[in-house]
Amino acid sequence: MQQYKHLLLATLLAVSIPFSGGYTQTFAGLDQLVFNPKTTIGGYGEMHYNQVSSENGSTTGTLDFHRFVLFYSHAWTEKWSFKSEVELEHNFVKSGQGELELEQAFVDYHHSDAFGIQTGVILPSVGFINEYHEPPLFFGVERPDYAKYIIPTTWFGNGAAVYGTLLGVDYRVVLMEGLDGIKFSPGSGLRSGRQKGYKAEATHPLVNLKLESRAIDGMIVGGSFSHMEAPDTLQGISSANPTTLTELHLNMERSGFIVRGEFGQIHYGKPELVSGVRSARGYYLDLGYDFREIFNLKGELIPWFRYSDINTAAVTEGVDAAIEADHHNSQWMIGLQLKPIPQVVYKLDYGKFRPENGTESTLFNLGVGYMF
Repeated sequence: MQQYKHLLLATLLAVSIPFSGGYTQTFAGLDQLVFNPKTTIGGYGEMHYNQVSSENGSTTGTLDFHRFVLFYSHAWTEKWSFKSEVELEHNFVKSGQGELELEQAFVDYHHSDAFGIQTGVILPSVGFINEYHEPPLFFGVERPDYAKYIIPTTWFGNGAAVYGTLLGVDYRVVLMEGLDGIKFSPGSGLRSGRQKGYKAEATHPLVNLKLESRAIDGMIVGGSFSHMEAPDTLQGISSANPTTLTELHLNMERSGFIVRGEFGQIHYGKPELVSGVRSARGYYLDLGYDFREIFNLKGELIPWFRYSDINTAAVTEGVDAAIEADHHNSQWMIGLQLKPIPQVVYKLDYGKFRPENGTESTLFNLGVGYMF
């Protein structure tokens, strides 16, 4: 019976061509007739063991199934689809412990490679890890500190985005809820200001623009600019703190060598609303090498090294300059990751965390992660 349906469809197509306005219209209609709506389920997760040893002799060890995430998507047609992501952190939610979040839930209209629209709960395009943070995609058991204190990963909220590729450059423009400026601080930067889509204040939206090029084989280079009039209060008087986040990122993979780096800076228009902090900045650099070909392995075996430097109070005004040193730290790490298949990763790393004013710590981490 199925073959007769296909024969009838082909016959109708042949008859309709002479009377149609052109081939484009005919085949566009054919696409709608033969497309089968489909639903896809995916996800990712990771379990970590974290050991921290301080110079004063104390040691702590924690074992945590950090994240369990499920993706759900449905495609109605080739152009219209829905995508979502629900995340459970730290096994359960009770009495303020753990988190259950709807990190993505948007309708996607993909008109062409040059133009598409996403509307709903979305992620702004800032750096590598905010949009693509599955464990097999980055070095280290934990995400880099840069992706916490400079870019508040994972950062999501209600809004809309336009995206595509023009003249070989990927672009994405996001308009979404802004950040709650009253929760900015010298210690955590923008992180505590995320509204996470919960009855979000929307009179001061965020504008985010990303440009990214893949013109050189094996290399991704790009950057983004985000601006918001973050609402705040100062002694009961409503105010806004014009805030920008600018970042640059690069990833290169060639002949087994892997180089990845990111640099970002936060600028507060009104430092008096952030305890005198004018700017925060930070960066990290990863270097790795895949021994797969040398050892004739089926999977990836990558030793790597990272150096990072972060200061969430890099420039201050009207306060004791000691605050800058109090919020400045550097870190080096060495690690090894094994991927028996691209979707599963085993990780271990060791390093030193060195605050400019504070006690040095030794870090040892083990982890397993997956995506599907």
